[in-house]
Amino acid sequence: MKVITMYSRTLTAIAMTLFCAQGLAQVKDQSAPLVKNITPEKVTPTGKEIFFEIRTNFGTMKGKLYNSTPIHRDNFIKLVQENYYDSLMFHRVINQFMIQGGDPGSRNATADKPLGNGGPGYTLEAEIQPTLFHKKGVLSAARQPDNVNPEKRSSGSQFYLVQGKIYSEQMLKTQEERINQSNSNKIIREYLRDPQNKADLDAVSYCQKNKLADSLNNIIARISAVVGKNQIPFTFTPDQRNAYSTVGGTPHLDNGYTVFGEVFEGLSVIDKIAAVPVGSKNRPNENVIMTIKILDQNTKE
Repeated sequence: MKVITMYSRTLTAIAMTLFCAQGLAQVKDQSAPLVKNITPEKVTPTGKEIFFEIRTNFGTMKGKLYNSTPIHRDNFIKLVQENYYDSLMFHRVINQFMIQGGDPGSRNATADKPLGNGGPGYTLEAEIQPTLFHKKGVLSAARQPDNVNPEKRSSGSQFYLVQGKIYSEQMLKTQEERINQSNSNKIIREYLRDPQNKADLDAVSYCQKNKLADSLNNIIARISAVVGKNQIPFTFTPDQRNAYSTVGGTPHLDNGYTVFGEVFEGLSVIDKIAAVPVGSKNRPNENVIMTIKILDQNTKE
């Protein structure tokens, strides 16, 4: 009955809003809608590891780009080589979550200037892979939320570095339950959006409007039995469990954003930046300025 009650609360929202968005924190790119589709020209030979360095007034970080995400890898290299990121800010900082930058409007921005809307005028095709997850230090692409970006296309320039937190085994189990609940909700949303199932949507709306909890639970139980019978429960892999229980991360972002690199040196710099006091829209009170360069492939320097 506990699960049914959870579905009841969720489907009440469906009846009213057709599930506009989930409540989990999102890493946003508030830039303009897609201007054009871009697949950057390949700029690095397949197989070679590409290393980068991010210098800030809080310290220096070094990392590598993943060859398994070539669109994002090549776009990042291109922008770095054009000095696109030089003097930009980490404009959005949330402790125990992430630090976000890459908005060209942040260069020399005044304290009252709204940030988070800028980009190069294009978005990138998603390269989301289950084996690339949000452990501490990963480099991921920001994007607009699902309700306006169902293909999960990435910002052309805005990115974030994960800080996150360390998870106990019980916390990971709780996350698994939430993810499975979210996956079930998505399946039910799709079912209720199908015009063939309008009678069920009307019934849910009627029960919600008239506060008929028992009837609503019965409808939900029936729908869940139909749409959930082939659903495979989500569980974290051993690699995910190990990472999230040791170095930490943000598991609720997995499979929602493109992870395309990671910092392997200077993780403490992420902690320092994440701890900076912030003001409106999580903008640091003290400007955090970045400069990025691609390092020599052999020496990492």
